[in-house]
Amino acid sequence: MKVGFAGPFSVRLADRVQRHLDIECEMILADEAGVVCRLPEVDVLVTLAFTREMGAAAARLKLVQVPGAGLDRIDRSALPTGTMLANAYNHEVGIAEYVMGAMLALSRDLCRLDAALRRGRWESPWVPGAEPPPTWPELAGKTLGILGYGRIGQELARRARAFDMTIWAMRQKATREDAHGLAFLGGPEALDEILKRADYLAITLPLTEATRGLLGARELELMKPTALLVNVARALIVDEDALYGALRRGAIAGPRSTCGIAIRQAGSRPSRPATRSTSCRTCS
Repeated sequence: MKVGFAGPFSVRLADRVQRHLDIECEMILADEAGVVCRLPEVDVLVTLAFTREMGAAAARLKLVQVPGAGLDRIDRSALPTGTMLANAYNHEVGIAEYVMGAMLALSRDLCRLDAALRRGRWESPWVPGAEPPPTWPELAGKTLGILGYGRIGQELARRARAFDMTIWAMRQKATREDAHGLAFLGGPEALDEILKRADYLAITLPLTEATRGLLGARELELMKPTALLVNVARALIVDEDALYGALRRGAIAGPRSTCGIAIRQAGSRPSRPATRSTSCRTCS
């Protein structure tokens, strides 16, 4: 059997995969464009992307294995007849922990304080003669909105409940059984209400035609001026121009004239210099 690994991320997995196989396999390592000429002899392809060129060249392909959850770069119409498509999970705990860390870091201004300390400046309100410090915001009692209540969203909710947060979540198909432990679980029609209520908003949705550009100028304006946004999904779910405008205007702004957005996402790189705004702080 011949197994192809296409693209730098997939190629890095080849040795690990081979150690777990109990059958003899030939490993073919290439970039996404270079693998096309080898596809006529490949039985299994590990890749984050699948194109029409790949499909046309795949003469004996039995399985396309995506080493991640997102399938937005897979052209399903290009899959040869009889070829199976699979993706991967078990990364939801790490991502959920990242969201919790980002909410804490943004709320407590840890990114800015760390940068100041690295420049040799110790910013402490406890220095004699300094003004009394403001009350630090706490996660306890705050509302967390989760857009996308799948594996990642559910792991995030478990951790947020331990911080005594109130959770409003949205998923494509909401059932009463899924709502256990939540203040609210609804479908896409509940988006506006979740945006209005959220002190923190976590995006864990897959990128589809329905979710592309889901949060635009109108939706961002619904959010509290103190709301913090953490996007661990694809960049294109949030309209970049609208987000840039909201940050510049302080439409999603935290106390002390700062706004918060944590980005840990795959997709296009931001073309706007939002992180240069004096009213914006980021963790990435």
